[in-house]
Amino acid sequence: MRRAARLSALCIVALTSSALLAQQDPLPSWNDTAPKSAIVSFVERVTNPASAEFVAPAARIATFDNDGTLWAEQPIYVQLEFVIDRVQALAAERPDWRTQQPFAAVLENDLAALGGLGQRELMQLLAATHSGMTTEEFRATVAEWIATARHPTTGRPYTQMVYQPMLELLRYLRANGFKTYIVSGGGVEFMRPWTEQVYGIPPEQVIGSSGELELELRNGRPVLLKTPAVDFVDDKEGKPIGIERHIGRRPVMAFGNSDGDLPMLQWTMAGPGARFALLVHHTDAQREWAYDRESHVGALSAAWDEALARGWTLVSIADDWATVFPD
Repeated sequence: MRRAARLSALCIVALTSSALLAQQDPLPSWNDTAPKSAIVSFVERVTNPASAEFVAPAARIATFDNDGTLWAEQPIYVQLEFVIDRVQALAAERPDWRTQQPFAAVLENDLAALGGLGQRELMQLLAATHSGMTTEEFRATVAEWIATARHPTTGRPYTQMVYQPMLELLRYLRANGFKTYIVSGGGVEFMRPWTEQVYGIPPEQVIGSSGELELELRNGRPVLLKTPAVDFVDDKEGKPIGIERHIGRRPVMAFGNSDGDLPMLQWTMAGPGARFALLVHHTDAQREWAYDRESHVGALSAAWDEALARGWTLVSIADDWATVFPD
């Protein structure tokens, strides 16, 4: 009995010590460098009622880009990988695609051609693979794909290509009364089936690009049908618009990694009171990818220059993250 009591006491001490360590370091995958200090210092200031920079809980809004900020975006965007798989799955029904661009590039796995696709060609692919089905059917298709698809370089499931430091940051902010939102150029209906499981962000807190929907009765049951028409592009200048439409509050913290996120960070920092903007700089070719100004995916140039000029927080993956992907 004494030995059992002693073991029980040791277990309690170990669990208590772990809990204390977790409280002392809410961001264990971040190195003890300037970005981590800046995040913790800001959160402590705006959540302290005695601070001149205190932000009421209702106004604690943090917005995050997705591609390149919360998960990997190289060598091509994950949603484009989904589109490629959908084109290949539907090709048997559309033999004309083998001689018609941009479908031929997909079927021939021409990565160079895919990397150079313009918005018009991307819209063609999205219209062909994302429309003509109900929102429920599309949600099921995405859920099945995300559960089985693998990243072409690492072989990991895409849900394990998320950044461990950012997962910790999301949890840390929510533990301090922040509401966390995704504001992405990616399709809103592509992200919503899995963001809650992966990031802890529910569907109603995901803002993204969207196509037009039509209400239709099928056997007396109303369904929402996805059409080929584009409704809203949530990228660049579209991000502040999406935030205003869906949230109705200006964020106090904003996180991105590319020039497409610059308007969101500018919009956030233009508000009154305490503000925080952070850019993830991809500098680690060994553990992830190294790219910035000239990248065909996630180019970071104008936003980098503005971050340096205005003193925003810049995170170097190589220097500031002890871990990149979850174990």
